[in-house]
Amino acid sequence: EVVLTESGGGSVQPGGSLRLSCAASGFTFIDVWRYWVRQAQGQGLESIAAIAPRTGTKRYADSVKDRFAISSDNAKNTVYLVMNNLKTEDTAAYYCAREIDWASPQRDFGDWGQGTQVAVSS
Repeated sequence: EVVLTESGGGSVQPGGSLRLSCAASGFTFIDVWRYWVRQAQGQGLESIAAIAPRTGTKRYADSVKDRFAISSDNAKNTVYLVMNNLKTEDTAAYYCAREIDWASPQRDFGDWGQGTQVAVSS
């Protein structure tokens, strides 16, 4: 059984930082692209970062590029998302996922964690 478990969300002021973690089990971690996807209240799903654990290849959405950094610890089967210079518009539920469509992520396809909430406000 594939299990993805996020942690690290919380409340922060604009300009602050958070680090999200996604622990994985039930599949060969290193062979599968891993994604971070977020959903603001009343909005659709937005893919924001992805990493190929075997090669370290990364991809970012323009909305987070240069502020967020994705990384993986293959020994721990864990993917991280470091979020710097957070803005109010980053407020959302953040999910880690695998086997999804970057351009059009859908909860019905792929494997998803339960999500962790990030709130950015002053």
